[in-house]
Amino acid sequence: MTKSQLIERISLKLPHLQQRDVEMAINITIDVMSHHLAQGERIEIRGFGGFSMIQRAARMGRNPKTGEPVSLPIRHAIHFKPGLDLRERVSLSRDRFPLIKD
Repeated sequence: MTKSQLIERISLKLPHLQQRDVEMAINITIDVMSHHLAQGERIEIRGFGGFSMIQRAARMGRNPKTGEPVSLPIRHAIHFKPGLDLRERVSLSRDRFPLIKD
């Protein structure tokens, strides 16, 4: 699902709100979450999951084209841990609609 699809679906569920207002709310939510993650804070949305910043250690990698060793610096990444409600919903939907058929 893309951001525009999310905006469209929320607008359909809340017809009393204009689409531009829903779009503004989504954009503000994403901006606030991005700002707090960039500050190293954790974000928890009960029933959905938590976002946190993790630090990946510096390491030696290799250039896949040449095989030459390359030093990779410390970097930060975002980690998402799904909440119990989300895990259960995903598990139930996969049981009802399996992706791989035997």
